[in-house]
This record gives sequence, structure tokens and C-alpha cells, in this order.
Amino acid sequence: MPRAAAGVRISSIPKVALPSRRPDVEISPSRTAEVGGARVRRALPQRAHRTVGAWCFADHMGPIPASSDDPMAVGPHPHTGIHTVTWLLEGALLHRDSLGSEQVVRPGELNVMTAGGAVSHAEEPVDGYSGALHGIQLWVAQPEVTRHGDAGFEHHAAQPEIDLAHGRASVLVGSVDGVVSPAVHDTPLVGVDLEVRAGVVTVPLEPMFEHCMVVLEGSAVVDGQVVAPGALAYLGLGRDELTVASNGSARLLVLGGEPFESPLVMWWNFVGRSRQEIVEAVTAWNAGADRFGETGSSMARIPAPVPPWSTEGPESAPSDQGAATGDDRPRDDEESPTDTV
Repeated sequence: MPRAAAGVRISSIPKVALPSRRPDVEISPSRTAEVGGARVRRALPQRAHRTVGAWCFADHMGPIPASSDDPMAVGPHPHTGIHTVTWLLEGALLHRDSLGSEQVVRPGELNVMTAGGAVSHAEEPVDGYSGALHGIQLWVAQPEVTRHGDAGFEHHAAQPEIDLAHGRASVLVGSVDGVVSPAVHDTPLVGVDLEVRAGVVTVPLEPMFEHCMVVLEGSAVVDGQVVAPGALAYLGLGRDELTVASNGSARLLVLGGEPFESPLVMWWNFVGRSRQEIVEAVTAWNAGADRFGETGSSMARIPAPVPPWSTEGPESAPSDQGAATGDDRPRDDEESPTDTV
């Protein structure tokens, strides 16, 4: 079951009408960005799908080869209104945050940081590690009842798994077929790492959820369509199972949840409900306000770009400085419903 902050009950989300037939698979290319010294494929947000359930951001980073002279690293930066979820297939990263957390994450381990009203963190290379880096950074939007609450951090050393005839499923968030992840989430949600080994696998899905799929390695076939790294496969609402095939081997994430409660306003690392909220967060971070705390990192603090609608300063757009940890936002040529640029 999803968990809320102490004393807060998760709000119910109105049920939606399910389609009368299985929805078509919609495949959209990811956006390419260079952030934190590494090239990433940004699968979410998309113009057509700003959120999938409460999932609102997905950066597929790497693989970055071991010979890279400029390892991924990002200095202290803020977040509001989200959970960040870090999952690696290869390599290691050191997480430091304003709560005093200092935690290395490696393949098979899960880091989940809750921003609530405000938090800051840094992602650093791990001393002594010079190998490749490959993984994904995800954001989950918090609902109204928890997004102003306390920040938090969780590290899960091992994830519950389901053995399949031609693969394996690791449950990162939520539950699949009665197997439950201990990771925090504030709305009905699921996140699964699915490994397919030269064959066909089928996993049950919650039909009240909308789902999507991001392939991290290899290629997979869903409903006759081939999905490879660098794309988002939107699976729609109303599916009660997912069947995936691969001729070789494939690694992919299945993300889903009940359609999110309200439109988001997203700018840089801040997720809110109004432009004024974003302006206040930008101003507080750039002024060094106590709201976001200190990470203890020796790396340089990253200033927040001023949104174009702000009256606090001249218009500017976010640069590609940042990281797969969500330090820059995708830029659109026109204003989007979520004000993401």
C-alpha cells in the first residue's frame, strides 16, 4: 500500500472509465540532453504524456564507458514536490543530501529521496570506482496531501523479485502479483525492472493504472512493435497484463499508476501547481535560504535559472548543465500545459 506522511491520508483519485479494448502502443522518441557530464535519453515528460500515473520524469543515463575522463557528477541542487528514484544497471554513485544522508547506490540497490516542501542533494563519483555507469533517474510527483511535508531518504539494498520462465522482475515501487516493494510512494503506483532472456514473459498489470515502458538494454517486442533504448512506449489505460518478447536479452522498466490528480507546473528541479510557487522556490534557492539546507558536498552549488514568467529578474532559459538526477528540464519551443521548458 502507498504510504503518506504521518497524520496524512492519501487522497482518493476518482476512478476513470476503462477502454473497451486493449489500447494501442504509442512509441515516442526520447529527448537527448547532455547533463552532469553525461548524455542522457529523456523519456518523460513528453508533449503527449506529461505524466504516467505520478511518474513525471525519466532520464536514461549511459552507458558511460569506463574510459570516460569526465564522470557523471552534479553539485548541490534543490527539489520540491517529488520523490527521486535512482536505479543503476552498472556502476556506482554517491548521494549526499541536506538531511545528512550519505549513501552509495549500486546495481540492485534503490535510492528514494522525498523532497516534500524542500530538499537539496548532490550526486558524486565514488572514490576508487573507475568503471562504466548505466542507469535511470526517475521522479514521482507528490500529491497535494504530502507535497508540502517533510523531506526524507530511503536506501533499499535488495528488491523483491519474481522469477519468470524467460526472465525476472524486480519490484521497485508498488506491487506486482502480490509481491510488494517497501519503497515509499504517496499515490497508487508501480515500477518494475523487467529482464527478458530470449523468449516471452508476461506480467500482470493493474487495469486502473496507465502504464509505459522504457527499454534500457537490448530490444523488446510489445503488441508487434519493437521498442529499443531512446524511446517511450506508452501502453495506455486498462491493460490487465503485459507480454514482452525478445530474441536475445532485454532490460526494461515498466512504470504505471492511477492518472495523476492535477496538472503540474515544472521548471528545472521544481515541481509545483502554480508559477508563483516556482518563482518562490527559485528565489529562495538562489538567495541561499535555509529552506533547502546544506548537503555537505564539496562540489559547487548549481544556481537555478529564472523562469521566463518571473518578475524577479530577466528572462532566461535553463542550460544543459545538470544531471540525470534531474538538474535540467526539457525545453519546448512553445509553452506546454505543464509550463515545462
